[in-house]
Amino acid sequence: MKLRVIHETVYQYTPAVQNAQHMAHLRPRTGPVQRVLTHALQIDPAPAQCEAMQDVFGNTRAFFSLPFTHEQLRVRAESLLETSPPPPVPSGEPWEAVRERLAYRRGQPHHAATEFSFASPYIPRHANFVAYAAESFAPGRPLMDAARDLMARIHADFAYTSNATDAGTPALESLRLRRGVCQDFAHVMIGCLRSLGLAARYVSGYLLTEPPPGQPRLVGADASHAWVSVWSPCAAPRGDGLEGDAWFDLDPTNDRAAGEDYVTLAIGRDYSDVSPLRGVIHGGDHHLLQVAVTVEPIGFRPPTAPENPG
Repeated sequence: MKLRVIHETVYQYTPAVQNAQHMAHLRPRTGPVQRVLTHALQIDPAPAQCEAMQDVFGNTRAFFSLPFTHEQLRVRAESLLETSPPPPVPSGEPWEAVRERLAYRRGQPHHAATEFSFASPYIPRHANFVAYAAESFAPGRPLMDAARDLMARIHADFAYTSNATDAGTPALESLRLRRGVCQDFAHVMIGCLRSLGLAARYVSGYLLTEPPPGQPRLVGADASHAWVSVWSPCAAPRGDGLEGDAWFDLDPTNDRAAGEDYVTLAIGRDYSDVSPLRGVIHGGDHHLLQVAVTVEPIGFRPPTAPENPG
């Protein structure tokens, strides 16, 4: 499948910003099931400096500086990608066996996936997560069977409510509220997995959605999305940045495994590692933010429509 993704962010500042520095995660990753054909980043006003580099997770991030007065910032990223179906999600080893693989043992080599089993800025390891996950993680149950059950329960138990949380809402608060958006659903699922001693990553990206029957696709009407990547050591390696590891993507917002209609933008421990755009500004005490995302299929129409884009 070929997909075109346009992500445009506009800030209006009052009063004007005197100078600013920003970091953007807006270039999709290239991996075994996703290939970036073209990518362009446009910044207005033109920055005095702009430099792209890879972070520790293999994401491409762009740093740019605006050392002059400006009342508006417009950042537009356009990418053309080719995606393919990922391998099926296996049942895997019993989840306790996977936990033991990640446990520290003196003299044993460090496993790269272990990094994603610890607490992170937005996601603690906590007994409340263990209690919620317990129904899915019965003794001896295969890891991915348990993870898919946990995904389905979050989808059923949590209400998708756009105004109940914000970007800084802690995962434990989302668990208590039983509501939120895709970021919250992903954080809660990751919190459950890590609190059991398992490895899980936060994935930011996009999901191709379909307009209602009889209505045209609206430019800018889509949204960023987030889901979870679970480490399962018994499956064939996918080679997506951690050699010898196998990661499988599950979307608790829509209760499904990720497919070729998903575009991976960045991976990290939680949202704080991969926010699309962040910065430090001097001035601009008040601002108005507008974000428009378009995910457009090129010569393909998906068979079903997801419930929630993000």
